[in-house]
Amino acid sequence: MKNEIEKLTLLFEEHSNEENAEPMKKYMKDHFPFLGIKSPLRKELEKTFFKETGILNGPFDKDLVTGLWEKEEREYHYTAITYIGKFAKKLPKDVVSFLERLITTKSWWDSVDSIAPLVGELARKYPEVIKETIDIWAVDENIWLRRTAILFQLKFKQQTNEDLLYDYIVKNADSQEFFIQKAIGWALREYSKTNPLSVKAFIEENKLAPLSIREGSKYLS
Repeated sequence: MKNEIEKLTLLFEEHSNEENAEPMKKYMKDHFPFLGIKSPLRKELEKTFFKETGILNGPFDKDLVTGLWEKEEREYHYTAITYIGKFAKKLPKDVVSFLERLITTKSWWDSVDSIAPLVGELARKYPEVIKETIDIWAVDENIWLRRTAILFQLKFKQQTNEDLLYDYIVKNADSQEFFIQKAIGWALREYSKTNPLSVKAFIEENKLAPLSIREGSKYLS
């Protein structure tokens, strides 16, 4: 694992770009330093890294993810999430507690919103994860766990558990947190592509923040 991280570090440092790094850092409100590797190049470098190390052919390695998460620059965290995604359909149920740790450390919308679909994959495979864990996240004091609970069904379309989605939204409707209000709007907007009448009725019947209503109504006539 240590060798793999060293290889990725060499590869990333070779392609670092100070000119890009500063605006990337600013875009993330100075929460994390960046190497300045923009997304298209980073994805190419990831492909090279995965191919040269062969790590995708082995079992899922939590230590690799943890090692990447401990590094300062944000690109390593993105690669850690990409790596988890490669195993998304094969992950065991108990990895949900590991994902919880990632959601709640070095947290910002970019990492959380990339981990939420991975939680969604786990919930599809192991529906009991919802009652055992995600229900608790929906009312947790950590805003990033609550945001994940609201967003984990984002791409479920017709498979969306509507009652669950609306329940989580109602439980968070009075939140003053921008990232919760925005998540509610985003979840409603996405689900409105599948069931516009239901979303319209829900927005009309519930007291939601103006931001959530504005975002959630974007595709409604």
